[in-house]
Amino acid sequence: MNKSLTKRQYLILGSLLFGLFFGAGNLIFPIHLGQLSAGNWGPATIGFLLTAILLPLLSILAISLTRSNSAYDLAAPAGKKFALFFLILIHLTLGILVASPRTATTTFAIGIQPFLPQRYDHLGLLIFSALFFGIAYLMAYNQNKIADYVGKFLNPILLTLLAFIFFMAFVIKGDLRHISLFPTSTGAGSNLINGFLQGYNTMDALAGLGFGVTIIAALKLFGLTDSRQRSRAVAKVGAISMSLEAIIYIFLIALGASSLNYLHLSSEGGTAFTQIMTHYTGLAGTAILGAVTFLACITSCIGMMAALSQDWGERFPKLGYHFFLTVSCLGAFIIANFGLTQIILYSTPLLSFIYPFAMALIFLGVLHPLIGQNPIIYKTTVAFTLIPAILDAIHNLPPFFANLGFFKTIDAWAGNTIPLFNVGLDFFPFVLVGLGGSWALTVLLKRRTPAADLSKK
Repeated sequence: MNKSLTKRQYLILGSLLFGLFFGAGNLIFPIHLGQLSAGNWGPATIGFLLTAILLPLLSILAISLTRSNSAYDLAAPAGKKFALFFLILIHLTLGILVASPRTATTTFAIGIQPFLPQRYDHLGLLIFSALFFGIAYLMAYNQNKIADYVGKFLNPILLTLLAFIFFMAFVIKGDLRHISLFPTSTGAGSNLINGFLQGYNTMDALAGLGFGVTIIAALKLFGLTDSRQRSRAVAKVGAISMSLEAIIYIFLIALGASSLNYLHLSSEGGTAFTQIMTHYTGLAGTAILGAVTFLACITSCIGMMAALSQDWGERFPKLGYHFFLTVSCLGAFIIANFGLTQIILYSTPLLSFIYPFAMALIFLGVLHPLIGQNPIIYKTTVAFTLIPAILDAIHNLPPFFANLGFFKTIDAWAGNTIPLFNVGLDFFPFVLVGLGGSWALTVLLKRRTPAADLSKK
């Protein structure tokens, strides 16, 4: 029998989804944005929330409105082969090649590396990443327990530590009183745009499509077997998670802006956060930051590996969940030991290629009440999206490839010709043309079909 979720179950699932989303980048980006925007932190925050909150929420709504069980179902109207390709690529990116390895290397860089002699960096990363992925493997092994481990245990500790940091900054120290609540006379517009782009670069919209299967599995475990009930529950869980994340983003950006009263502008958010914590709590602050980073990263890692194993396990049942969980952990462990710099360098083209497809599918899913799952609209939109996907991948190639004459020429042409290419939003006009044109074509064909049928009669 179907049943509705209790408020407590909604909170657990909201906490679970928040934990899956909120990684180290979600800590570091807002801090750095706050420092960059200074007195214009208000407009920057609005821009950041538009993309760091709204886009992930839309990805969850796309899953909800189409009543999909995973990214495969969302992409299926564009063709089963494309859906399988997209499913494999999105989880390969999140669970093995990019995001999961980065959770281990980022935690190591912030919490462990500063205390090690430089000559032990490689050995330290090897040992730490083995322990890190071992913990993730054990916590993801029983998929029925993931909601408990992340939603009930790990994420509440993370939120408690964040609350302590904000309490120290804004209540005990009173630093919030020293920052302006209104934009200064210059740069407000540019900071709004900068915040928009910084939020976009978190690429949480991509993660939202990947985590859909984990939330659906948790809802089934809680007894929601009806697809309509599940779709409504997914939307509510997404709203809870994103609301909580929005509040924390606002405080983190304000924390970064207020830090300029006692710090110089840092080159990146990790360094800034370390200095902020040292300012408030001395050496203990480093330990607190290490714990916050570890909790943020391990929960995201568990979610990405579980989502990969659930989705791939369902598509390839002979291999199953635990086989893919083992592959994911071992693969991410190997990739992590290449180091954070190399991961970022070679992962950017892959992320740039897949992200336009993710955005196109999110828009199509959100428009489901109007367009349904019309194959013509889906296939046309995806076909148009292939162009910016390829161009963005070329634009973000590592220097060796980017400096080759062929790719250099294409990149220069795109920069001078394609709208919004230089800010990484060039997918938008292509998606708009593909979606709008195919939608208009289907409406036109529907209007002509009855007239043609009547003339035959």
